[in-house]
Amino acid sequence: MKKISLAFLLTSSFLFSSQNAENLSEMFENANVHGNIKYYFIETKKDINGASSPSTHSNSVGGQLSFDTASYNGITTGVTFMTTNPFALPNNVDTSTIGKDNGARGDDAEDSFTVLGEAYVSYAYEDLLFTYGRKAIKTPLIHSKDVRMLPSTVQGAFIGYEISKKSKFELAYLDKFKQRTSDKFTNIIRHALGDETREITGDDEGTVAMLGLDYKEDTYSVKFYDYYADDFINSMYLDASISKDISDFRLNIAAQYINQMSIGNADDNLDKVGSATGGKQINVNAFSLKTELAYADSKFIVAYSNVLKGSSEHDSIITPWDGTPLFTNTITSNSLFESIYGSGLKADSFYIGGSQGMKLAYKQKYDSFGFKGFSTSLTYGLVSNSRFDKDQHDYNLVLAYKYAKNFSLTLKGIWVENNTAATATGDISQIKLLTQYRVIANYKFRTE
Repeated sequence: MKKISLAFLLTSSFLFSSQNAENLSEMFENANVHGNIKYYFIETKKDINGASSPSTHSNSVGGQLSFDTASYNGITTGVTFMTTNPFALPNNVDTSTIGKDNGARGDDAEDSFTVLGEAYVSYAYEDLLFTYGRKAIKTPLIHSKDVRMLPSTVQGAFIGYEISKKSKFELAYLDKFKQRTSDKFTNIIRHALGDETREITGDDEGTVAMLGLDYKEDTYSVKFYDYYADDFINSMYLDASISKDISDFRLNIAAQYINQMSIGNADDNLDKVGSATGGKQINVNAFSLKTELAYADSKFIVAYSNVLKGSSEHDSIITPWDGTPLFTNTITSNSLFESIYGSGLKADSFYIGGSQGMKLAYKQKYDSFGFKGFSTSLTYGLVSNSRFDKDQHDYNLVLAYKYAKNFSLTLKGIWVENNTAATATGDISQIKLLTQYRVIANYKFRTE
């Protein structure tokens, strides 16, 4: 395939200070400081083909500290320091809240680290916002994914344009990515492909250009994103939803479609015998449906997904930058391992080519019962695929308590039968039983 080249500025609108300063001194005097302090305990145990492995766990404390200036002639700046610090570690350590991504690069995954995760300057002019620097962003396929200790962040240039109060347009040009368990900003394409980057793309580095459109009405919304990863893949994401009030119930129905295709040098190189994908070009098509029914403090969710099978193609959804787009995604299928350095062509459970997934969830708040701030979430996920020896079953239980706007305590239990993963060449492996427990305490603060 002929090499495709594309270069245009990048996308994402971000919050900035609404305070206006009359001079540089006031710009910093009217700044605000905000952040969080988080404690995270995680324990994981695996039963692989009846052979129980030692449980791993870790304790870590860390969080974020941000400093945002007021606006001066439309200009704002901000920085965010991020840190994670393990303690009381056992002989067998779960590094997924510490430095798992650093470990993939040959560093000590059990080490503490601190990183300047965000550092940016923005300029606002009427409905336009220009930003350059490091930011945490939330889009379907590139996401901060801050369910662990720290968020993932990207580096690049951003343009956000508010077309109206109901719609926005985003562009982004991204060159670096920092995974949530790392203090390293790595070229965004190299992070996905690791040591195979040149073999696949013909270069050691590359960029991602992102385009986003978002339109929202009171009863329906449409979202479109396209991610052009130079000489690697083009990813298109589309979803739409419609809501309706029926008596005391709120019904929401949504659908989504994902397409990914190898482009440029990757399309040619992956087609060769012995390539990273076993001689298969990337061609992924997936869709998902979701229905939500809310009543008072209760919500019921049913979702279905299908990643279409392509026996002669690499047909698994590629999620190297912490996106977890499918409606059927569960706590377990959070793509942590696919976003680890060099693991972008791997896939798990719902995201494997040929997988049909179903998700049932029940969420309940207890304010009306006199237990203010308490909530629970119970989720069941089923993944079937003709390539699997056995279906995967996910059971997720979350108990949460939130005090005011500042403090939250969350307990999570995860039980997965036949937890499934696929290599870049499509080889399937299953873990008979995976159990995981998490305790997360989080305190947020802000000074104006």
